Amino acid sequence: MGYDNSNNRSDDSNRIYNTYEFNEIEQSLIRELEKIGNEDGTGSAGTEQTGQNNAQQKSPDTGLRSGSTAGSRDRSEERDGTRKRPDSSRDRSGDRNDADEDSEAESKSGGIREILGWLILMALAVGAAFVLNRFVIMKTEIVSGSMIPELQIDDRVIANRLAYLFSDPKRGDVIFFAAPDDESEIFVKRVIGLPGDKVEIISGKVYINDSETPLDEPYLNEKPRKENNGPYYVPADSYFVMGDNRNISKDSRAWENTFVSKDKIYAKAWFGYKLWRIKSAEYE
Repeated sequence: MGYDNSNNRSDDSNRIYNTYEFNEIEQSLIRELEKIGNEDGTGSAGTEQTGQNNAQQKSPDTGLRSGSTAGSRDRSEERDGTRKRPDSSRDRSGDRNDADEDSEAESKSGGIREILGWLILMALAVGAAFVLNRFVIMKTEIVSGSMIPELQIDDRVIANRLAYLFSDPKRGDVIFFAAPDDESEIFVKRVIGLPGDKVEIISGKVYINDSETPLDEPYLNEKPRKENNGPYYVPADSYFVMGDNRNISKDSRAWENTFVSKDKIYAKAWFGYKLWRIKSAEYE
């Protein structure tokens, strides 16, 4: 009996196809599951590693987690305003007190230094004034009229003590010296005769070394009286002196010790307080 198995073949082919299709789907599902499984395994491993790291970051003393967890807690506390901050107001107050004390101490020290500076300056000024008055200048007051008109009574005069340190007095210089007859007194006169000179006064006019022309004396107060004195021979290191107010002056013409020794000359008149320069006649 013949059997027509065409339909059976069709069914068998359909089953084969369906079986193949099922196998493909099954293999695809298996691959997807494997992928999912692999991803889950990696994630689990990563999670486990993270947990281990976090466990390692726990403090051995407190059991608190450090790192990002602690940082998160700090930030959370700062946001909430609950984090405790050090009490710096007391420190700032202490710093201000220390600064004020330092400033006060520095101010006192500066005041003391300023006072000491002024005292040193005053001491130096007094010392300088003493040296100037003792060795450099001489301040005098005119008490007689023997040098009128050049020097008036009560005039103050500054004299130079160093004027003859390296030189000798010149004719016409106005000098201060110890009075030959009483060295406790200080006189002021004009130099007329130099060491080695011959001085002679004839009819009130002065002649030096037998000169035919009398000494030119423009500084005289008035015309001298007609009188004769001399001659005077001036010894070494000595000077013959006379006053400008010739008619009333007591000078080398009247003293027992006629001449002024160089070592008794104190200073050369320099200027008065009004800064009037003392005129000095120069002669050949």
